[in-house]
Amino acid sequence: MGEEINSINTLDKFYKGKKVIVTGHTGFKGSWLAEILSLWGADVVGVALDPHTEPNLYDVLSLGKKTKNYILDIRNQTKLEDIFAKEKPDMVFHLAAQAIVKTSYDDPLRTYETNVIGTANVLQSIRHTNSVKAAVIITSDKVYENVEWVHPYREIDRLGGHDPYSASKAAADIIAQSFIRSFFKDETSPLVGITRAGNVIGGGDWSANRIVPDVVRAIYEKQESVLIRSPKSIRPWQYVLEPLSGYLLLGKLLYEGDRTKVSTWNFGPNEGNFVTVLDIVKYGTDIMAKGDYKIIPNPDFHEAGLLKLDISKARSYLHWHPKFDLKQTMEYTFGWYKKYYEEPEKIVAYSEKQIKDFFK
Repeated sequence: MGEEINSINTLDKFYKGKKVIVTGHTGFKGSWLAEILSLWGADVVGVALDPHTEPNLYDVLSLGKKTKNYILDIRNQTKLEDIFAKEKPDMVFHLAAQAIVKTSYDDPLRTYETNVIGTANVLQSIRHTNSVKAAVIITSDKVYENVEWVHPYREIDRLGGHDPYSASKAAADIIAQSFIRSFFKDETSPLVGITRAGNVIGGGDWSANRIVPDVVRAIYEKQESVLIRSPKSIRPWQYVLEPLSGYLLLGKLLYEGDRTKVSTWNFGPNEGNFVTVLDIVKYGTDIMAKGDYKIIPNPDFHEAGLLKLDISKARSYLHWHPKFDLKQTMEYTFGWYKKYYEEPEKIVAYSEKQIKDFFK
């Protein structure tokens, strides 16, 4: 246990002064990652599209003033390589993606282009940038061929995808593995790891068709009942700082030259965090002390009803483990939104405190 805690505790010292490219830094997870790295004194360079929601965490945290920003579609390979060549990063965290299942049905081609070709473009840019020593490619827990069995998925299980989003992330994962085997195999090559995380929740997400933002919007903005489309679906809910701590730990180990960490890694919660969508809604309305819900007919697009991740590999070989139980996950998540809507002038300090408390 001591080794696990110390590994997380010393990350701030490691990242201080490192130049890090974060793709997708205007998104939910990307904004939290950029904020963490900025707090730790890293030189953060962001590459992403403009934020796609209003409000959004990128603006709430004033990340435009804390990071160097390139507003760019990662499908543009030429300009992406130009940025890498100019900035000469030490490390890369690739989070840029089209991340919404419903949107993947509405616009499958953009989903495939962004998640598959965009990821290949990032890997090619890493390949052509001699300064990069380590990279972490973030895919998704949706990469697994989900047959909805009760067993958690392991890194060696079959990849696949029913919907366009899942298929695109599985393809991106396979492409990353191919780049590692084909182009990052020499002694002087950067070390690259691939991560797969469960359902990530936390403050600052306002994306459409996600249950936590739906709860928050219904209560604070629309002042109506929360509409639930899949109340019995079970997901591995985890607070956003949990997988980010895993990405950051993996990045450090790769940068330090540990080739045994060039692999695929699941980052998920403990078993107690595997609960239904309805459970999440009830937690949220209780914590915020307002709101109710209605169950609506099933949607006309497929969503998996059961998905669990096996994190024993990360526990054993990275000495990483989730810190939060379900209660803490819910309190940190809905507590953030409560603070944002009721005391917005304090939200930046509140976000920084969440980070400092988590990593201490």
